[in-house]
Amino acid sequence: MTEKVAPPPQIRFLSVDFDCPDPAVLSHFYSSMLGLPVLFSSDDFILLGRGGEPGLGFVRVADYRRPTWPDPTEGKQAHIELGVDDLDAAQSYALSLGAELPSFQPDITHWRVLLDPAGHPFCLSFNG
Repeated sequence: MTEKVAPPPQIRFLSVDFDCPDPAVLSHFYSSMLGLPVLFSSDDFILLGRGGEPGLGFVRVADYRRPTWPDPTEGKQAHIELGVDDLDAAQSYALSLGAELPSFQPDITHWRVLLDPAGHPFCLSFNG
């Protein structure tokens, strides 16, 4: 007699969550840059996204320590890659929303590394 093996549980990717000192500030930055609406909001957690698609979450951490990329003292913790058709225009827009441009840039012709308002690095990658 063959024993039935239970099928694996349904698991789906929901979100990438970023630790930060203020979820409202960081979620506003990413919402403005990516055009993602708020799906859930509390004082300590905000989730951006569109129904049925993976989203971005922002979690309040009281003793949050800003990443020090490229210095490994406080590792980058996480980063996202954002595809763009125009690196210069996307960089200017992100900077106008509060991103920072670190002095170290590994390859400015193919991507730009920026820091979000909480210090997380993110990449604008040319895909035109």
